[in-house]
Amino acid sequence: MLTIWLGVSSGAILALVAIGLNIVYVASGTLNFAQPEFLVVGMFMSYMTVSGLGWPPVAAIPVGFAAGALVGAVEERIAIRPLRAGAHGELVTTLGWAVIMSGAVMLIWGPNPRTLHGFGAGTSVDVFGGRVAVNEFVIVVVAVVVALAVSTWLRTTIAGLANLATAEDREAATLRGINVRLLSTIAFALAGGLLGALGPVVGPQTYAIFDLGAKLVLPAFVVLAVGGYGSNAGVLVGALAVGLTQAASTRYLGANYASLSLFALLMVVLLLRPRGLFGTRSERVV
Repeated sequence: MLTIWLGVSSGAILALVAIGLNIVYVASGTLNFAQPEFLVVGMFMSYMTVSGLGWPPVAAIPVGFAAGALVGAVEERIAIRPLRAGAHGELVTTLGWAVIMSGAVMLIWGPNPRTLHGFGAGTSVDVFGGRVAVNEFVIVVVAVVVALAVSTWLRTTIAGLANLATAEDREAATLRGINVRLLSTIAFALAGGLLGALGPVVGPQTYAIFDLGAKLVLPAFVVLAVGGYGSNAGVLVGALAVGLTQAASTRYLGANYASLSLFALLMVVLLLRPRGLFGTRSERVV
């Protein structure tokens, strides 16, 4: 049972990263390899706010959001917009941006892990004879709430519908008067701010360490591939599948087989349903 819960809680972290990836992908069609780094920035901003300034963990949420949103907007302007005419050149520039962000975090806060005091940190409850951290429950609940909130925003607001229209056909959206460049900047800022605000939520479980983003990026992309790009419901299902796969393979086969098991899961899904479990296939008359 504890192995299952470990998979659920670790999958919830991947779900939060994948939701940020989805926000950017829907608005701009970009797969942002730097997305997990915004969570790292949020963790260290939380550490600075709570441990350094003595503020309560809730105060770290707007601080992390502001920092993540600012860096996200700068990334879109510098690393994405100049390459819009290129053929997937943003894949390289977002990877470079991830390296820059990771290096900047290491230079500012150092390479040593930092302990965070956040929501539910240091407390645990008995579940089926084992101890489960309250913070893990918080992460799972937050992942579900964020997924539902983002899906509702996309389907019920003018800005969300404009994002969906842009994802469907960028040129047609431009001709209809949608400012696709502004939407892209907003999406990068929103995704960066969202993950930055989650620092005090995720940090107590993972600790704040500068290279955490590199460990999350590939599993998060597997979550999207399994669940389906653009689907936040698929993100939750894909994160659950990836989290359980990692936890079970680590428990019964060893930690060295965790990456291999993810590759096997990805291959199975791509062979049986290439667009993901919740992905949709679009057809267009030409």
